[in-house]
Amino acid sequence: MTNKDFFLALDALEQEKNISKEYFMEALQTALATAYRRNFDIVKPVEVVLKPEKYGIEIYAYQTVVEQVVDPDSEISLEDAKKVKKTIKLGDKLKEELSPKEFGRIAAGTAKQVITQRIREKEKTSAYGEFENKVDTLMTGVINRIDIGNVYVEFPGTNIEGIMMQYDQVEGEKYNVGDRIKVYVKKLRETAYGVQAIVSRSNAGFVKKLFELEVPEIQDGVVEIINVVREVGYRTKIAINSKDPNVDALGACVGAKGVRVNAIVYQLGGEKIDIIVYSDDPFEYIARALSPAKVISVEIDEITKSARVIVSDDKLSLAIGKGGQNVRLAAKLTGWKIDVKSESKANEELKTEQNHTDVDDIGGIFSGTEDINLD
Repeated sequence: MTNKDFFLALDALEQEKNISKEYFMEALQTALATAYRRNFDIVKPVEVVLKPEKYGIEIYAYQTVVEQVVDPDSEISLEDAKKVKKTIKLGDKLKEELSPKEFGRIAAGTAKQVITQRIREKEKTSAYGEFENKVDTLMTGVINRIDIGNVYVEFPGTNIEGIMMQYDQVEGEKYNVGDRIKVYVKKLRETAYGVQAIVSRSNAGFVKKLFELEVPEIQDGVVEIINVVREVGYRTKIAINSKDPNVDALGACVGAKGVRVNAIVYQLGGEKIDIIVYSDDPFEYIARALSPAKVISVEIDEITKSARVIVSDDKLSLAIGKGGQNVRLAAKLTGWKIDVKSESKANEELKTEQNHTDVDDIGGIFSGTEDINLD
């Protein structure tokens, strides 16, 4: 390849990939200099200068002019340098032009490696930048393959591939190649093959973004989402708050005749959703978080951040939920440890405590008496 062919190839690459040739040239100059030194056993530093306007490639070995030489391979004293070039100054480079004979094949191979690497780097950077603002959003893609249980999603018009690993999938959902699928973008990661998006349908962020899409008041910032917790495929609890006293946060999220929340439930395959209105009062917030159960009373211990909740006997199983699911989600939503008791059980415990207190008091009064009838 002639010098002219080399630069014409860079011009063609600039047009095809929309990457300026200057982006390649700095890396090319460094790589070519290293290749020249290695292949021709040059001990001095080597500099390669590309001159596209003249289709020229110049190669120099050089030494830096210094007051005191430490490394004779890369440095030369001012006195010795002036013997070669009288006008030279400290800090200048004394250059010796090298002949690039027999360097063409090596240069072509080196250039190919550098250009390929730079194109990959540029595509990665471009893809990362293109997709960076998609993190924490919902996107719709097409399933292009399924491998070892992982679902790979293609996003048309981008160079990004999404991967939905098994723990990000919803148990019971069926995924088929060619299906269109809505996913939540958790984060991006770089791989040897490019940038990959980690996507999910099980993450709580998936539900949060569905509410943001479905409820205009959330999009406008009038209603805010405080927290979302989820046991995938079974139940989600979402805490909301209205910043405007004239706006009913619960009504906004439910929608007329439940149209908004039902649309979300449909997209979640029937997963139950409890919408909780947030309160600064922990008593009220904890009671609401146990929805759909009705709470009789709440006692809290702020030191241990734990709560004792009393519900009617017929609501105990509802408050606790299957396998403890409801109370577990309520605890995650509020950040409080929650112990649920039935009303009858709480009354029994109270009576037992009172009896113990009575016995202790009597024992204190009659201390030392041998035979006491407490009936």
